[in-house]
Amino acid sequence: MRFKTSLLSAALLLSVSLTQAQTGAAGMAATVMRIWSDSLEIQPGRPVRWSYDQGVVLEGFTGLWKRTGDQRYFQYIQRSMDHFIDANGNIRTYQLKDYNIDNIKNGRVILTLYKATKDNKYKLAADLLREQLRQQPRTNDGGFWHKKRYPYQMWLDGLYMGEPFYAEYAALFGEDSAFRDITRQFVLMETHARDPRTGLLYHAWDESKEQRWANKTTGQSPHFWGRAMGWYAMALVDALEYYPAADPGRDSLIAILNRTAVAIKKFQDAKTGCWYQVLDKATSKGNYVEASASCMFVYALAKGMRLGYLPKTYGPVAKKGYDGILKQFIRKNPEGDLTLGGTVSVAGLGGDPYRDGSYAYYLSEKVIDNDAKGVGAYLLAANEMEIMTK
Repeated sequence: MRFKTSLLSAALLLSVSLTQAQTGAAGMAATVMRIWSDSLEIQPGRPVRWSYDQGVVLEGFTGLWKRTGDQRYFQYIQRSMDHFIDANGNIRTYQLKDYNIDNIKNGRVILTLYKATKDNKYKLAADLLREQLRQQPRTNDGGFWHKKRYPYQMWLDGLYMGEPFYAEYAALFGEDSAFRDITRQFVLMETHARDPRTGLLYHAWDESKEQRWANKTTGQSPHFWGRAMGWYAMALVDALEYYPAADPGRDSLIAILNRTAVAIKKFQDAKTGCWYQVLDKATSKGNYVEASASCMFVYALAKGMRLGYLPKTYGPVAKKGYDGILKQFIRKNPEGDLTLGGTVSVAGLGGDPYRDGSYAYYLSEKVIDNDAKGVGAYLLAANEMEIMTK
């Protein structure tokens, strides 16, 4: 990624009204195309690598391209993916044997390119990711491990990283039997991680109960992380879009989505309209409203309503959330770029140094501007809200 500061290049990209540039999906897309003009560099100075962060941003671009027909958005998507995919469908820096479900995420962008171009290199790259899912290690009841190095663990994050691609691939290439497996992943995650008192899902579940963060009775992690719930909610609406109408799993996922939406509404902050980093501890010391989770919830609710999975009564919840995002997190600088503030850079469990899943841990990670995960979620949310309010 190279940072270009030319006002001319920004002006060429911003062909939208001032109002849209201040708040909307097109304005944020213009910023992205300027500051990440070549490919997404997560940490300056480190080589660009295959990363789910980029996939979230590019799915935001996909929604904007489909809605507007503006080919600049498609060209940006293609240029970003072609940075990694060679003529034989090999993916630079990707390692199948890592069995890291995060690495499946960008597959949806690859499928978008394949459907639009019919270029076989994209089919071959998608096939490679599909093969990882065939070999992905599983819990004893069939849930995908989050990563090979995180054995016997299912994380909410992983449902978003894997299942929408799995569903879209299955729909495109006639793997109808795969939907039973996709449904199983969502059902298992809810079964093992949902708290019946709040309706929220814990960040992760360890079947082995060996992790220091895992409850020794339930295997659940200790807290409800906002973005993890956001990943799960987005996964539901994105995967559902590809379910065959008569597939019995479709009703199961719609029911899970509706239960999830009840919890999302319950824990929306009444003052800001946004959602907290640790969802159920709004009044606890140090907690804060967080941008990426708020964008993800708005996107899931708005898309769920648009596609008929959720009742229209969630409209005020989505609108209040989006208005809160614009007020709390969006800034416009003199060059015309948008900044999304308030996104926690990362949160995980285990690893080295060890992340114990405590409340103090979730509040210890850095909060940064224009984090790719937050920017991508904002693009998705803004695009859906613009569809809803047009």
